[in-house]
Amino acid sequence: MFFSLIAIAAIIALFAIVSRQQNRIALVERELGILRGQVQSGASLKAVDAAQGGLPEEAKAAPAAPLADGPTVAEEVVTTPETAEGEAVAGPWTKGRTVPAQPAGTAEPAQPATAAETPASGSPAPAKAARQTDVETALGTRWAVWVGGIALALGGLFLIRYTIEAGIFGPGVRLTMAGILGLALIAGAEFIRRTGFKVPVPGATGAYIPSILTAAGAFILFGTVYAAHGIYGFIGPASAFALLGVIGVATIGASLLHGLALAGIGLVGAMVTPALVASEAPNPWALFVYLAIVLAAAAAIARIRDWKALAAAAFAGAGIWTILYMVDAPDVNLAAVLFISLATLAVLAFVWLGPFLVTGRDTAERGFDWPSIVPGFFIALSALALSVDPAFASAGDALHGAVLLVTLVAAALYRPRALPLVFAAGIATVLIYLGIIPPATIGANALDVGLDAQPLASSDVLTFRIGIALGLVFLAAGFWAARRFAATAPARGACWAAWGVIVPLVVLTALWLTFGDIDRDFGYALPALLLALALAAGSEWIARAEAPPLSGGPAVSFALGGAGMAGLLMLHMAFGSGWTTVLLGAAAIVPALATRWRSYPVLGWIAVGAAVAVLGRIAFDPTIVGAAFLSRTPVFNRLLPGYGVPALAFGFAAWQLAHTTNGRPRLAMEAASALFALLTIAMLVRHAMHGGVIDTGTVTLAEQAIYTLVALGAGAILVAIDMRSPSSVLRYGSMVAGVVSAGLIAVQHFVVLNPLLTDESTGTIPVFNLLFLAYLLPAIGASALALYVRDKRPRWYAAMLALIAALLAFAYATLSVRRLFKGEFIALWSGLGQLETYTYSALWLMIGVALLTAGVWLKSQVLRIASAVLIAVAVVKVFLFDMSELEGVLRALSFIGLGAVLIGIGLFYQRLLTRAARQA
Repeated sequence: MFFSLIAIAAIIALFAIVSRQQNRIALVERELGILRGQVQSGASLKAVDAAQGGLPEEAKAAPAAPLADGPTVAEEVVTTPETAEGEAVAGPWTKGRTVPAQPAGTAEPAQPATAAETPASGSPAPAKAARQTDVETALGTRWAVWVGGIALALGGLFLIRYTIEAGIFGPGVRLTMAGILGLALIAGAEFIRRTGFKVPVPGATGAYIPSILTAAGAFILFGTVYAAHGIYGFIGPASAFALLGVIGVATIGASLLHGLALAGIGLVGAMVTPALVASEAPNPWALFVYLAIVLAAAAAIARIRDWKALAAAAFAGAGIWTILYMVDAPDVNLAAVLFISLATLAVLAFVWLGPFLVTGRDTAERGFDWPSIVPGFFIALSALALSVDPAFASAGDALHGAVLLVTLVAAALYRPRALPLVFAAGIATVLIYLGIIPPATIGANALDVGLDAQPLASSDVLTFRIGIALGLVFLAAGFWAARRFAATAPARGACWAAWGVIVPLVVLTALWLTFGDIDRDFGYALPALLLALALAAGSEWIARAEAPPLSGGPAVSFALGGAGMAGLLMLHMAFGSGWTTVLLGAAAIVPALATRWRSYPVLGWIAVGAAVAVLGRIAFDPTIVGAAFLSRTPVFNRLLPGYGVPALAFGFAAWQLAHTTNGRPRLAMEAASALFALLTIAMLVRHAMHGGVIDTGTVTLAEQAIYTLVALGAGAILVAIDMRSPSSVLRYGSMVAGVVSAGLIAVQHFVVLNPLLTDESTGTIPVFNLLFLAYLLPAIGASALALYVRDKRPRWYAAMLALIAALLAFAYATLSVRRLFKGEFIALWSGLGQLETYTYSALWLMIGVALLTAGVWLKSQVLRIASAVLIAVAVVKVFLFDMSELEGVLRALSFIGLGAVLIGIGLFYQRLLTRAARQA
């Protein structure tokens, strides 16, 4: 019922459109008769314009040529099948619109317009209005053709259905009639094309009638052959397979004349054919030979017409069939899989990217061919399955996967535009060899990953040998290609160099973690050392081919970076944890010294990479050698070289870089040197204060005080480095260090670890005790940093440090008075004496006066405000607390002292303001 309604609607629409077209044809015939009469009488084109009243200005200005000399302009207007853009879109049924004139001498001269089409004013309408889409034109030129093509295809199927339901003809006759209909449509399309048919409407090329008829005919032929095999069984699987393949390939070939859409129909039909034809004894060779033929035909057509989408779709079809075969087939024929994979690469290299099919096309090595991504993906996926899937790997099929990976690399070398192939091969190789690493080796067994501590891929002798071979192939091919493209295509050369570095490093690491001793294994350390030397030598070989030579481009950077990574691996393989950290820090000197001979920017960053690696190691194990092996001797233990040697090495590297390449790496190495120097002090302090044990025990106030001093010192060092070599990183890093110091002081010193609240012992020594370390020294450090950064950092930063210094000094003085009265333990709950209470008032007033004096001398408003706040606190204490708690002479002295101080401050300010007024 639904299809019947569609057919009725299509017939009604076609009838309306044909009626309109008949009116238009009659109008055109009348105009042609007028023009023909004028040409035969020898009149000029102006007379024609006078008779018609609507020719364009160019046609009016051009005189008609004599008949003896050939066709006149008017005859060209009559005989040319193309119409002007504006006339074709606006149409003769659009009243009141002007037909824009074509320039003289163009391939599509304008047809004359009738008087009804010309505005009364005689002025031409805007071109934009003439180009507006006319719904009737779209219906008549495009939609009618599309609906008609679909109707023809459905009509063929409906004819077969009707004959079946009515029982008029037998199955053979019905199929014969359907086949004749399909062939008739194709023959009619070819007849229309050969008679010189051309779409007369711009924008209607998608409705090219021969293409639509050919597509409908191909669709009917596909259905006929499938019905003959799948429904009636008139032909066997082999014949149906061959016929469907021939129809598909022929349809693809016909797309040279009829466009990309027909090629897509043929490709879909050809790729679906193996699924439509079932066989009791499937033959993989028949399938893959057929796919290879279809792929070659589609790639050839795509190459001729430069249809990238068609090429990608053809490669995708072949790849999908290969994966489906490997997944579903009970007994996979690996030779057939290798055949279709190698055939795909051959079609890619010799047909799609081959230069012989099209002459004059740019076949330079530059550029990137995105359709190559598709075959690269599917072939790499096949190789990955052969190497990882237990069903294949247990049978030794990993060798076939290695062959595919090597072939991908070879094809990428042969056709440089197929660069995605080397990416596909590299990613597949990396995934294969990461999969053989036992999870327990890298600590993954501690996580709930559901792997039962089993590797994802099998590891055996064959895997070991294939890994070595693949590593050498990528190394050789990558560096050869990198040298080849170093001068002409640096980006492509960098890609090759990157994979020439990544694959050997990953393979070597995977083999070491799988087959070697992860604590110390000289059998793997030696190959790692040789690899580092080979990568360094390869970088020099590539650099000499650059333009200009020895410029240190991206390919050289990848090679040298790989050499650094190989050196890092060698140190981990050859030495224990303690020596590895020390030597890795010292290794930062090597790339820094190399800048004396080669000014490559990457050398500085390799030194930075060494610093990052050391930082990662100490984050993993702060004790350098393990907590069980760390000596309890203060200072002179493994922490000193473990942190001190990298600090010295980074400082030397920074000095060397400052004299050669300079730049950001030098600043990073200076910061790393300062950081490790501070870490050396902090770790030695931690070790000494915890009895030679580095653990997660509770931080004491003394230890926290040292960390605070370290943070203040880091802020000062970063400011000094930034003043020598300005850097936004150093600028904001120094302020972050200062803010962190202030936060530590506010939280740890004043609240969490305050001995007034924790009752921690302050020591037995009168002056150099815990209060001296935790409050006075940080106060001195914060005040010194505040003075140093006054003109170098924002005002709020210096003010914050000055305020922190004042609060620390206040806390030190107050707690020292408390210790003077209470002794070693100064907890708040031990009570207050009258003399102690009076002493606090006097002390706070003295500190307030001192802060006021310092604020005036340093012209620091922050200190003056702090002084005012402190004196106000003293006033409140005297009037509220001392009045009730003190008795006798102490109460009187408290008020007398307060009054004297306040009067003195008032006198001081009066003289200060009087002096300022006199100077003004």
